[in-house]
Amino acid sequence: MNNIKRFSTLLLWLLPFCAAAQNDGWTLRARDTARYAPATMANGELGLVVGREPFGVGPLLCGGACERGGREGVSRILEGICPLGLAMEPAGPVLEWEQEIDLRRAVHTTRLTTPEVRIEYRILALRSLPYAVMVEAEVEALRDTEVRITNRHRIPGFYADTLRENRTVWCEDGGRKVQRTEGSYNHGADRTVATSVFLCGEGFSQPEAGLLEADLRRGEKASFALVGIVCTTQGFADPWNESERQAIYAAREGADELAAAHERAWDALWQSDIVIEGDDEAQRAVRFALFNLYGSVREGSRRSVAPMGLTSAGYGGHIFWDAETWIFPPLLVLHPELARQMLDYRTDRIEAARRRAYAHGYRGAMFPWESDDRGEESTPTFALTGPLEHHITADVAIAAWQYYCVTRDLEWLHAQGWPLLRECAAFWADRATKNADGSYSVRNVVGADEYAIGVTDNAFTNGAARRALEAAVKAAEACGERPDPAWAEVAARLRIERFPDGTTREHADYDGEQIKQADANLLGWPLGIVTDRRALLRDLRYYEPKIDPANGPAMSHSVFAVQYARLGMMDKALEMFRRCYRPNLRPPFGVFAETATSDNPCFMTGAGGMLQTVLFGFGGLEITPEGLARRETLLPPGWKSLTVRTAGR
Repeated sequence: MNNIKRFSTLLLWLLPFCAAAQNDGWTLRARDTARYAPATMANGELGLVVGREPFGVGPLLCGGACERGGREGVSRILEGICPLGLAMEPAGPVLEWEQEIDLRRAVHTTRLTTPEVRIEYRILALRSLPYAVMVEAEVEALRDTEVRITNRHRIPGFYADTLRENRTVWCEDGGRKVQRTEGSYNHGADRTVATSVFLCGEGFSQPEAGLLEADLRRGEKASFALVGIVCTTQGFADPWNESERQAIYAAREGADELAAAHERAWDALWQSDIVIEGDDEAQRAVRFALFNLYGSVREGSRRSVAPMGLTSAGYGGHIFWDAETWIFPPLLVLHPELARQMLDYRTDRIEAARRRAYAHGYRGAMFPWESDDRGEESTPTFALTGPLEHHITADVAIAAWQYYCVTRDLEWLHAQGWPLLRECAAFWADRATKNADGSYSVRNVVGADEYAIGVTDNAFTNGAARRALEAAVKAAEACGERPDPAWAEVAARLRIERFPDGTTREHADYDGEQIKQADANLLGWPLGIVTDRRALLRDLRYYEPKIDPANGPAMSHSVFAVQYARLGMMDKALEMFRRCYRPNLRPPFGVFAETATSDNPCFMTGAGGMLQTVLFGFGGLEITPEGLARRETLLPPGWKSLTVRTAGR
């Protein structure tokens, strides 16, 4: 861990966004609901989407639970019962409305005015209590009025055997009025339980579990908080009592202490930050990207990050290459303990990967393209990426080696990293086929460019396999083990096709077709296989116009931006940097969509790619076998400085 501590003392001087916001770089503000892509408050375990309507929330995603064979026929992340279903009487028309997100404190605030009252409420996914969400609210009477606040848990339609209860839980200090709702999923095999408890503040009384009342004169104020706990049988043997215990604990702590503990936890996360001077837009975009990534994972979870994190059930909440290739590297630099969770997810599921390799007739471990909570393939059968997109096994191995390079954790390498790398290398040595000339080919794959189906010698697949095999050899040497001689042979002789002018050919039959995203360019960065300046420029100029402008995801322009920055072409690097995020930000807060034409935020993969541009392009950071190093830092035009801060561990 010494390298991390050394790097934490470095200040990197380097480094623009779309929402109406304060220029402090921490606050995103909305005053218009005409075009509204909601943001999500997440704590690494739960993700709660916050809407524009008064007290509007949902869906709520449960990171540790999975619905098997669900609505799309494959496993998918569970949408839980939402314990926050508030409504207020008198409702009245909304006369004034605004929202803001405080990124530093991870608080989503709504302020609105009706003819009778002025309301401010704040929504938190409590970082200090992973299974808890909370609302804090203040109501001010604008005329004499009776205010009623009701809460009704929101049950997604697919749940069966649902039961709602209003209960009084008697404790040594008296009774707690709670609401409890349960329902079954996975064809009755699993159940989820949501429990909520009101914390009355000044002015409100609670005649029953889901009801608050206040009789207010003009100018008087009243306040309350509502805490909700969501547990499942996939996380707890007894979610019924566990959810109530946690709700009672939260009530005993009180809203002020819960909020304070939440802020302390986020303050610790923000010890690793990126500070930009000279470009307010970039500062907000980068901070919001960090905020969403930090909210998607937590220490101790042993879980990875899906393309949409905990913001939606998009792509089923499955784990793809997005995790290791795009999201993992920024977390590895800023919070290696969070990056570690993503590798724990893979090492915990190595047996499932071995079974998959066995089922396909290969040795070693073969990771699924879309991995569910058990580590099994969950790609819908209509998508040929499931059977054919094999580079994921190399992506996992590369991330494992990067983790060791940065942390120098030899104990981890012996116990977990080396066994994983060994199994991945065994797969690739078996997967490659020897040609008559002594070279090796990998046939019938889908590469990063998913428009090319069943091709031979895909540039990225072969390049990533080469790096994975090389990493296994190095890991064996570091652990005092003997690597299989076939690993080095296959790595050195895997084919990388080229056109007559030297341009990297995406695959053996590629002839200039439109591509989904950068593929051959990944050999320049992050793989570092193409290093000659002229070769890099040839590849960049050839493939940039080939990217699908409507449906290509954001990461291609991140790749281009990093490489142009490393070539010292800062005008072009800035152009590519802006193209990697500006077309994808959706109002009012700037949540990140997958493509320039889609509305499926928040796309953690694209956010991770943008952060990599800042860290590894403009920031000049480099993951080397000796640890995290810094190349020359180059500022884009108009930037004054960028400081990368890390919390040393």
